[in-house]
Amino acid sequence: MDFLPEPFRTVVAFLVVLGVLVFIHELGHYLAARWRGVHVERFSIGFGRAIATWQDSRGTEWRLAWLPLGGYVKLHGQERPEDVSDEVRATWRGGETFHEKPVLDRAIVVAAGPIANFVLAAVLFAGLFATVGQPVPTTLVASVAEGSPAARAGLLAGDRIVSLDGQAVARFEQVQAHVQPRAGVPIDVGVVRANGQEDTLRATPEARPGSSDGRLGISGGVPAFERMNPVTALWAGVAHTGDVSVQTLQGLWQMVSGQRGTEELGGPLKIAQLSGQVATMGIASLVTFMAVLSVNLALINLFPIPVLDGGHLVFYAAEAIRGKPLPQQAVEYGFRAGFALLIALFVFATWNDLASFGVFRWAAALFG
Repeated sequence: MDFLPEPFRTVVAFLVVLGVLVFIHELGHYLAARWRGVHVERFSIGFGRAIATWQDSRGTEWRLAWLPLGGYVKLHGQERPEDVSDEVRATWRGGETFHEKPVLDRAIVVAAGPIANFVLAAVLFAGLFATVGQPVPTTLVASVAEGSPAARAGLLAGDRIVSLDGQAVARFEQVQAHVQPRAGVPIDVGVVRANGQEDTLRATPEARPGSSDGRLGISGGVPAFERMNPVTALWAGVAHTGDVSVQTLQGLWQMVSGQRGTEELGGPLKIAQLSGQVATMGIASLVTFMAVLSVNLALINLFPIPVLDGGHLVFYAAEAIRGKPLPQQAVEYGFRAGFALLIALFVFATWNDLASFGVFRWAAALFG
């Protein structure tokens, strides 16, 4: 998208990324509803007034709305009979309403949205691994600081470290783990030069300022890319989706427990900014960004917050255990609390976005 000037590139990239993710999420709900025999009245990408609408042979209205910050699927008979008028109930198709389906069928329809986002992420990662290749950690030296222990020992950018004190290493993290506790202790560094020549150098790590950890003064960890066959790539895509999910949940827990700052929590403005930046880095980077966002969207929707898919699943689990639905008053209070929490999170994330953009510093300078 380099041919587009800013801010058009950011807007287009944001709409493409969000549009694909929302469409796949809602498509999961739609396909599951069709599978479980529930009629879908409307499939909308975006909110508000419709830009374009059309109706398929099954009577489903497909719509593209002007506010592209989400979407929804309107299921037939999603309301309870006591919550609608006699005129509305008279239009319901027997056997195709959502509310009359068993709790398991309703749970399947609700869970299908997040599942579709996980599937999308796995497919995108698999496509990257099969075409661009899977990133493989290396010990390639990217740069050497001038006057550092590595420079004095003769290490050069482009060298690949293969051993430390006779121990084979394959990841830059292994190099860091070996060097850190050895400040002032000479280390034999086995390297393979850019021309393929093997050599052994002796370097003595120095202590970092204000710390006893040793450092050589090198940066590295530049990954290599290895292409996979389609079957292996698909399995690797599933595994990587699981890894990204675990890392995301760990990051959220660190924020909740205070181990990590909440300033990293971003909202739509941050996503739009990153979409524009990633779009300039090539299609592979944009696809990777989209896959990671798809995992985040799936996880967020599975949080046990009423209004979200996860909240509905909690209600259905309670219904399955009790053998009957929760009292309507409890459900209403739950939805109100969930909606309030989502609004608070949205405001907080938007505040973080504006702060990271320097809006408040600009306003403070403007008004003196």
